[in-house]
Amino acid sequence: MKANLAAYSALSLAIILEVAGSMLLQRTEQFSRLWPSLGTVGLYAGSFYLLSHAIKSMPLSIAYALWAGIGIILTVASATIFFQQTLDWPAVLGICLIVGGVLIIQLFSGATGH
Repeated sequence: MKANLAAYSALSLAIILEVAGSMLLQRTEQFSRLWPSLGTVGLYAGSFYLLSHAIKSMPLSIAYALWAGIGIILTVASATIFFQQTLDWPAVLGICLIVGGVLIIQLFSGATGH
């Protein structure tokens, strides 16, 4: 139980750092600005470090699917809030299909090894 809590805690923090890095990425202006660039690289490095801890106690497929799926949702929400970026219905549908596909694979496929 303690290992699961630690794994999901590390995964949650990894997702938060990845989303923060993605939000800061726009401010790097193609990595031409030093501090936003260093911040982005640091946040991504921290995210991967925490993801590596999460996969000690959970299958990589589950950890990565959660990391990617939740990351997509939080990134879209953050971009909408902080950058006033809006999505049209085809984009929303596409994101829903990606997240739905990840869920179907994780919940019903025998190929994931869980």
